[in-house]
Amino acid sequence: MAASMDEDITANPLPSSEEDPLAEERLGFVREVGAQAVWSLSSCKPGFGVERLRDNIMDTYWQSDGQLPHLVNIQFHKRTNISQIYIYTDYKLDESYTPSRISIRSGTNFNDLQELQVMDLTEPTGWVQIPIKDGNVKSIRTFMLQIAVISNHQNGRDTHMRQIRIHAPVEGKHYPLELFGKFGTVDFQKFATIR
Repeated sequence: MAASMDEDITANPLPSSEEDPLAEERLGFVREVGAQAVWSLSSCKPGFGVERLRDNIMDTYWQSDGQLPHLVNIQFHKRTNISQIYIYTDYKLDESYTPSRISIRSGTNFNDLQELQVMDLTEPTGWVQIPIKDGNVKSIRTFMLQIAVISNHQNGRDTHMRQIRIHAPVEGKHYPLELFGKFGTVDFQKFATIR
């Protein structure tokens, strides 16, 4: 595990039309491993819980209900490689509910979490990419991640997060489907099933 980083990082949100986490997944460089984890929250309003963070709908969101910091806990059943986290936020819709400072923590359980980095978000709209590194290593192996919202824009009390995706690097050779042509042709459809 890495000790806390000396510097804060200011994140630049990636415009959702130019870059999204699904692009790297389709190219075969990373895989989404959030479905392999158990997710929990420090608090939520009724009907705005963890299922909203994982439903792949940008119009839904998790809304916290309590004092800062607001926590998203992601626990894996086995030690898992993590290379980046993507968070979808929308300052134009959420205003004071939008996180302005978040902390990423890692460990084996709640008792030994170490802060990997702190990020300042300036009116983010779209996907915010958070690279997860342990020194010079491009990914970490961990049982647990925690995303802590330390403060919100305009000193807001509760927070909104619309989506979170967790990426793990793909080991070995990459064979993106796009290299093999289009799979919607008549010839391909003839061989789509095995008899």
